[in-house]
Amino acid sequence: MTDVDDMAEATAAAAAAAAVEAAADAAAADGSARPRRPDRANDYDRFAEAYAAENEHNLVNAYYERPAMLALAGDVAGRRVLDAGCGSGPLSAALRDRGAQVTGIDASAGMLALARRRLGDDVALHLADLRERLPFEDGAFDDVLASLVLHYLEDWGPALAEVRRVLGPGGRLIASVDHPFVAYTFREPRPDYSATTSYAFEWTFDGRPYPMTFWRKPLHAMTDAFTAAGFRLSAISEPQPDPAARELFPDQFHELATRPCFLFFVVEVPGERRRTAR
Repeated sequence: MTDVDDMAEATAAAAAAAAVEAAADAAAADGSARPRRPDRANDYDRFAEAYAAENEHNLVNAYYERPAMLALAGDVAGRRVLDAGCGSGPLSAALRDRGAQVTGIDASAGMLALARRRLGDDVALHLADLRERLPFEDGAFDDVLASLVLHYLEDWGPALAEVRRVLGPGGRLIASVDHPFVAYTFREPRPDYSATTSYAFEWTFDGRPYPMTFWRKPLHAMTDAFTAAGFRLSAISEPQPDPAARELFPDQFHELATRPCFLFFVVEVPGERRRTAR
């Protein structure tokens, strides 16, 4: 399937989802609708626009998580980079502006439509799910960035195996996840720390709640998953937010700077890195 076909499929799916949602709302308003199906967790197509707008300039994403991912990636000029879970494309745009050859994937057609609006033809975008085989050849990338993606998966094994397959020798996976110590506090009574457990909550956009479900793993299960997939652990990071955020978010900055929020990993495929052209 070509990039054009991917984006046509993504745009059509997003339009169809919007049409279904609008029809359901209209039917409910005039009393003719049957009971609506319960909301599906993690359904980004239903709140893509609102999430993208919130994510663009907020403290946690714009001044903490994305800067940390870019710092860990370092010099990406000339490198073939897969943005796995690219969403509306802010990280892809930053990588592109730093000279990377970027490809993006996301499981949400709505988010991909927003990414195409932002990125134009500069970045190849594909509708794809990390839990399934990716539409790329073995060794197609030098780096994979998975920004706040893995905690949606109960089992990291199949996704990490696919990431390992599409990375060349010396390739890197740079990933961020909810910090396991923070996720541990979401449920009362507290779950077994050593087990993989789910936790659910709601995000609210425009006064409307949307159910979310993530999966928490103990730290040793995370590192074990990386090594079982054939990666070598290079770095574990608990970075500070961008100092520029101190004046922009005076009431929130101190809390974010003094408490764990996300955990960042750099893991590598054994072997010599491909030399990039400059």
